[in-house]
Amino acid sequence: VLGAGQGWARSILFNPRARDAFEAFFSRSDTWGLGVCNGCQMMSALKDIVPGAAHWPRFVRNESEQFEARFSMVEVLPSPSILLQGMAGSHLPIAVAHGEGRADFDSDSTITAASTNNTITLRYVDHYGEATEIYPLNPNGSPGGITGLTTDDGRFTIMMPHPERVFRGVQNSWHPDDWGEDGPWMRMFRNARSHIG
Repeated sequence: VLGAGQGWARSILFNPRARDAFEAFFSRSDTWGLGVCNGCQMMSALKDIVPGAAHWPRFVRNESEQFEARFSMVEVLPSPSILLQGMAGSHLPIAVAHGEGRADFDSDSTITAASTNNTITLRYVDHYGEATEIYPLNPNGSPGGITGLTTDDGRFTIMMPHPERVFRGVQNSWHPDDWGEDGPWMRMFRNARSHIG
């Protein structure tokens, strides 16, 4: 199986016991999850057993045909994602490290449905804050710069970039002095803690 996330997903989908356990987890109303990079690929390949994820794309080889590791800028879009609450409208630097990160949707109507449902959570933007498909600002060629999505109820969120690599100020190559110890991505992890209660 090509793609780490695909292999991970197939080890679940083709094992009845594992599939039943994952499907039960996704179906519970008190569960939530985050898939980053390989986890994003894996969860998107499980979309048939994730309620509210029918609009999720596959993640395929970057248009550059190479592994991309860099800092990119993303915009956080309004969505029901429990992890991104209070972050909509933010333009934030984020670490990128993937070879298979291009969102490949079934059709343009699938993208429209995801946009209409506000389940697109992140997109790559240019220096003017506009969604971009231009390389290297968009490192993989995803349509509309789309690089993160959530389920209809916001419990499960997937994204290709790595917020866990830049949640502290010192993890960024440069940051404004007023950031202090925490970078803006710390908000996502605080949202997770708040959701737990």
